[in-house]
Amino acid sequence: MSLDTGQRRRLEPDARREQILSVAVRLFGERGYADVSTGDIAAGAGVARGLVNHYFGTKKELYLDVIRVMLTVPEAALTLLPAGDLPTRADAIATWFLDVVSRHSTSWLGAITAGGMAGDADVDRAIAEAIDIAADRVLTAVGLPGGNRARHAMARAYVGLATSTAREWLQRGELTRAQVHKLLTATLLTMVDQVFADA
Repeated sequence: MSLDTGQRRRLEPDARREQILSVAVRLFGERGYADVSTGDIAAGAGVARGLVNHYFGTKKELYLDVIRVMLTVPEAALTLLPAGDLPTRADAIATWFLDVVSRHSTSWLGAITAGGMAGDADVDRAIAEAIDIAADRVLTAVGLPGGNRARHAMARAYVGLATSTAREWLQRGELTRAQVHKLLTATLLTMVDQVFADA
């Protein structure tokens, strides 16, 4: 997304908020929480610093929104999955996830590692909530009902696997995208066939 950082333009409140959030996602991903100020974000978005506070409150509250945006699987993503058989859907799930994390790799890695804020109760809670939502979305995507605690915990474990393998690819370069895709697809199919059914 290209942002106009020159002369200020009049935008609707939702568009202005989205613009500020987009800049925050980029800057926190590039530099981490401690090295980004609300002034930096305001300058990047071409707005007054007070407007950042108006829309998001404190720097920490803005950072929590960044984590939610980067880590929460939107419900709309489920509508993009093909209506085919389970292997087709599992392949599409892995493809969607890898497309998203590669397109926003710096920001996603910053969010998943808490950008220097690991151990902060609010940040940890935001990450845990995003993982819970992702687990629910995985179960929905493979056609399994929610409400089963053991199955939900297994789905969270799958989300953890997806996160770890994506980091091996993006951050460490130990795996290729094709290897990560195959691992995530095969694991999900195995879990549906042999693990979730027993929960």
